[in-house]
Amino acid sequence: MAEPAEPTHYDFEYLDQAGYPDGNGILSQDQTVLIQEVIDDAHAPAFDFYMVNDEKTGTYEAIVGDTEIAGLTYNVAGADRLVLLATSVFPDFRKQGIGTELIRRVLDDVRAQGKTVTIMCPIVRTFIDRNPEYSDLINPQHPGVTHRSRHS
Repeated sequence: MAEPAEPTHYDFEYLDQAGYPDGNGILSQDQTVLIQEVIDDAHAPAFDFYMVNDEKTGTYEAIVGDTEIAGLTYNVAGADRLVLLATSVFPDFRKQGIGTELIRRVLDDVRAQGKTVTIMCPIVRTFIDRNPEYSDLINPQHPGVTHRSRHS
């Protein structure tokens, strides 16, 4: 029995501010792997790590011992909004729920601070689409990346 082919394309629409003036962007293989992790099981138990918000570099870091294993980069946009840029997980730690849990913890931290987010990371967008309890955190004036509408 042949294994199903891994998805290689997801449709996201990027606004001009994302650096794709034509509204199109190409996802990397790393992004595709992390999106698939979120899709496969958004509530998978995660590898045990602690999270640090490095405000100097604009990165939420997932750390085990003294090793960074994943990160979610952001920019501060005013006093009440973060622009979530990119999620990354080192290859040895993928498919263990780390990216999904890191995004969850970041969004919980944003909520605790009373802030909103603009999403430029398609992995975060996929996570929120699968976990609508976080959709209230998306800034309505600056939502960021969205899934492209599919027309028949």
